Amino acid sequence: MTGRFQITRAAELESLQVFRGFITECCARYGIPNDVVLDLKLAVDEACTNIIEHGYKGMDPGSIILSFRIEPDRILVQITDFGHVFEPVEAPKPDVEAALEDRELGGLGLYLIYQTMDNIDYQSSEDGNTLTFTKFI
Repeated sequence: MTGRFQITRAAELESLQVFRGFITECCARYGIPNDVVLDLKLAVDEACTNIIEHGYKGMDPGSIILSFRIEPDRILVQITDFGHVFEPVEAPKPDVEAALEDRELGGLGLYLIYQTMDNIDYQSSEDGNTLTFTKFI
């Protein structure tokens, strides 16, 4: 049971719904459990939102390539963009213990990705920025 899928869309908020539907459709073909599908949709949604809002900031919106590989024991996701380089380890960590009124708006995207995915890697090169994450099933 191995499947490879890929979709490319404009780096616009309207594309998020298309990406979520793509994940649902791919996972349904392989009987992936709903809790895994929800985690994948959340992680992709957060990563793509960051690309849209920050990666292409000050630039014309480019594209986002979502590649998806289902293997017997894991799902590998690659999200590629051509915007500004972003180093995830430099992002400030949110204080999730703070009271809601004391928290800054936003900043939970990477935290949620790290909480829902098993492995995360980010690479930047002349060929674009690629965030890769793995979810074991």
